[in-house]
Amino acid sequence: MAFLPIIFILSSLLKFSNAQRVDRIGINYGKQGSNLPTPYQSIDTIANMKAGMVRLYDTDSETLRLVAGTSLHVVITVSNDDIVDLARKESLASKWVHDNIFAYYPRTMIRYIMVGNEVYSNRVVVPDQWDNLVLAMTHIMKVLKSHEIHNIKVGTPLGMDILSATFPPSNGTFKVDTLTTMVPLLQLLHRSNSYFCLNVYPYFPWSKDTTHMNLNFTLFEGGNLTYKDPYSGLVYNNVLDQMLDSVYSAMSKIGFPNVPIAISETGWPSKGDLDQPGANVYNAATYNRNLIKKIVAEPPLGTPARPGTIIPAFLFSLYDENLKDGPETERHWGLVKPNGTPVYQIDLTGTQTEFDPLPNATNNMPYKGEVWCVVQRSANMTELGSMVTNLCSRLNGTCEAAIGPGNDCYQPVSILWHASYTFSAYWAQFRRHGTYCQF
Repeated sequence: MAFLPIIFILSSLLKFSNAQRVDRIGINYGKQGSNLPTPYQSIDTIANMKAGMVRLYDTDSETLRLVAGTSLHVVITVSNDDIVDLARKESLASKWVHDNIFAYYPRTMIRYIMVGNEVYSNRVVVPDQWDNLVLAMTHIMKVLKSHEIHNIKVGTPLGMDILSATFPPSNGTFKVDTLTTMVPLLQLLHRSNSYFCLNVYPYFPWSKDTTHMNLNFTLFEGGNLTYKDPYSGLVYNNVLDQMLDSVYSAMSKIGFPNVPIAISETGWPSKGDLDQPGANVYNAATYNRNLIKKIVAEPPLGTPARPGTIIPAFLFSLYDENLKDGPETERHWGLVKPNGTPVYQIDLTGTQTEFDPLPNATNNMPYKGEVWCVVQRSANMTELGSMVTNLCSRLNGTCEAAIGPGNDCYQPVSILWHASYTFSAYWAQFRRHGTYCQF
């Protein structure tokens, strides 16, 4: 998943985690929706769900004031766009901390600062952000230290695309082009006792390889099904542990075996397009419920490579967010509908064992029929014409040969029909390169 950044507190978090298991589970509160409740209602919902932590993808003043006085530990985010400026001048980092931390702390229990979100994933478009990430983090840490604030830690969430190899877990290796930043990043995290923050989604590797990856194994429901790493000899009973241990392995190979991992994002989509198997309420509820039980277990389970380790985790996300780009799954990771009702029952404490029956999963196998990209009838008609012209210019005559006057797909003469043909043709040609059926 993408688009979004953290400040971290290690010693305090571990202390609270040992006292209350719920403090190991947080919720990501995103706001990319046109129909979402107010921050006041949202914070109330999070508190009523008994989350121990909330991660904000911004430093919204209203939200930070609303969290004040609650028991929630708060994670705030430095925008990707601010990284270069904060690295360039310590004075700008000082101002950022004063404006976004000291204005609310300590009544608002800010415990983490996420600097950027999946910055490495955006490096092709904005390489300067990745190159300046560690310096920006260092400047923020210096400001905090100068004010003797030690219970706020600084980190940055990264995706699994930082690895060149992930399987078997013992083969986990960082990509070569990450190392000029990854080594100083891990040095900084090690010195400051901070977490390596990871956005990790077992849904994605499973949905891309449903033939060879077992769904129940991915949902923590594999029973006696296990996988033994042929090199380490470690035995796995779920995909998440395999993914986490591949990162532990990568860190160990470059000299940082003891940097702990926190899961800054994980979850499962409850709805998707026809060509996105397994995105349904049953699987989403099963994954998240089992994840919570794993994270809050006593004694802590850790992973096969790090048994007994506490791994804080933030579920993605509070709401379905209808303004997010990308495939249909991007808009359906929420635990709660915009009207405030749960998408499915969830217990963040991990103590509830009985839930209402879930609807049967009907799309766990890849769709075998034809898939078309069709314009919604609610689309803005005034925009469709220019979009058709734009896309047709990239299709090298495909449009003219099909929807031009007198050709096979010219009838019916409708902007909706012509737009649907154009979008579907474009999607069919470029979907293997990451294009989604959303225009």
